[in-house]
Amino acid sequence: MNQNNTTIKFENVTKVYHLGGIDIPVLRGVSCEIKKGEHVAIMGPSGSGKTTMLNIIGCLDRVTSGKYFLEGKDISTLDDDALSEIRSRKIGFIFQSYNLIPQLTVLENIEMPLFYQQVDEAKTREKAIELAQMVGLGDRIRHRPSELSGGQQQRVAIARALMNDPVLILADEPTGNLDSVSGREIMKLLCQLNEQGTTLILVTHDPNVAKYSRRILKMLDGKISNED
Repeated sequence: MNQNNTTIKFENVTKVYHLGGIDIPVLRGVSCEIKKGEHVAIMGPSGSGKTTMLNIIGCLDRVTSGKYFLEGKDISTLDDDALSEIRSRKIGFIFQSYNLIPQLTVLENIEMPLFYQQVDEAKTREKAIELAQMVGLGDRIRHRPSELSGGQQQRVAIARALMNDPVLILADEPTGNLDSVSGREIMKLLCQLNEQGTTLILVTHDPNVAKYSRRILKMLDGKISNED
């Protein structure tokens, strides 16, 4: 495997949840590779395993069997502390529901990924202001989420995802709560980040969102059924 070029590699990954004494298989032997700098959409009906796959990629969940490599490193068996370290330093998350902290300002929300890291406070603030300006919210840094539109809140979430200089951005239905105009603006912004070299993987059920991607993985019954 070319570690310099491959960001994600799954080798026969399975995921089984144990609920009420019953085994529920969600991923059934997924193998794929995602290269550095790719823009990939994962599509599929509800229950197909796409969000579980994204959670494993994002080190929010573990494989039941098989192997998952991130930048050439097998992280399938790492403990919670090691996974948390990888999340904080390598991965940026964007969620459908924004997941902003309502009591914090735009600037404070953007700063959150570096809150627990030993980073100079002045440098953190300077970087957060730059990111707010980059996503078009330089004049809203003192506002709180309740004072912003949905599209503006998602812009805050994108800026927050970039705060730790991630090698990988994961977006779960990033336009799901937005109107069509705001959705297009968010996708344009994500595509610009990808063009600058950031690997982007998003889960969506919307073909209009998926069409921005250069590659589409279609999932069905816990497997990749085909690829566009």
